[in-house]
Amino acid sequence: MILSFHPLICADKNILCAGRNPGEHDLEAIKQADAVILPIGCKKNLYELVRKNCRDVFPNYDMRFDFPGKIGQIELFRKMGVNHPDTKSYVDLESFELQLSHSGKKWPMDLPFVFKFDWGGEGETVFLIRTISDFSSLMEMAQRYETTGQKGFLIQEWIPADLKSLRTVVVGERLYSYWRIQQHRNQFKTGLSSGAVIDYQSDPELIKKAEHDLRLFMKKTKINLAGFDFLFSPLSPKPYFIEINYFFGRRGLGGSEKFYKILIEEINQWLKSSGFSHCLELDPH
Repeated sequence: MILSFHPLICADKNILCAGRNPGEHDLEAIKQADAVILPIGCKKNLYELVRKNCRDVFPNYDMRFDFPGKIGQIELFRKMGVNHPDTKSYVDLESFELQLSHSGKKWPMDLPFVFKFDWGGEGETVFLIRTISDFSSLMEMAQRYETTGQKGFLIQEWIPADLKSLRTVVVGERLYSYWRIQQHRNQFKTGLSSGAVIDYQSDPELIKKAEHDLRLFMKKTKINLAGFDFLFSPLSPKPYFIEINYFFGRRGLGGSEKFYKILIEEINQWLKSSGFSHCLELDPH
């Protein structure tokens, strides 16, 4: 029996767990299932319950929950030995001040550098620090966040990448890559929400390099549904791993309809490779 918690994927048994914690009814169904399909927005408590009680689960979110947030991703990049910008992580302002004091330096890193809060998407919590004034403003913002319980940030080497980044989306065993090119010289972010445009054609050799390194990373981590961001720079012959986006936009994939068509094809391929004869379908509604 194949169990689906995904609202758009029809299986032998379908359960919605959005907006609530999993309970005994869910646990009973999970224990009876041979494989479980989870939604992209799966909460940690549901994922852990499923992983504990069912061997075959899609997507594999082990790394998402074992290495949470941007701080966790840097830890994962270090553990896997992939190329990434020099990064200093701080769980809160107190740890930042303590580490800076021990280092005997005035600044944690030479200007300019990138400041990232541990949470957030679409580049909303990412800032390029060019001046002392920029940094002071971010420290004040971090203090305000901490009063609400949101803590943690990164200070990261700025990579000169000519206002372009590569997004490679992993869906099952397939990779979909496209460049995001910023048109405005005064904007350092390259997300589509920041005004960047999509380019599928440029620098195919660089795309091959990123996809090669990502394939090795996928083999080690088992990640099979996420969007990866890469930067290329004269500073290094290898692509820089920048971030893993477990929630990602679909515009570069051709929109949501195209994405879900790809997703169901890859889920069925995953089921086949796992020894199941089932063929799941998308909910027509």
